[in-house]
Amino acid sequence: MPRTESPQRQPALGGDFMTTEQVSELTGVHPGTLRYWRHANKGPASFKLGTRVMYRRTAVMAWIAVCEMETKRGGVE
Repeated sequence: MPRTESPQRQPALGGDFMTTEQVSELTGVHPGTLRYWRHANKGPASFKLGTRVMYRRTAVMAWIAVCEMETKRGGVE
């Protein structure tokens, strides 16, 4: 019988919180870049929950909105 891998444990915090990997998937920013930004005090706000780094979904979406406002070019206002 082939050995099956157990699914990776996900935090049971609901949709309000995201892991580094989830933020990476949403934004397309490499997890290593997110880790560097955390170290350099850049990027979306994060916090430690025990040993895990977490992001509030609202903080990530607000950060995306600020990036859009600060870099938006062209289009109709």
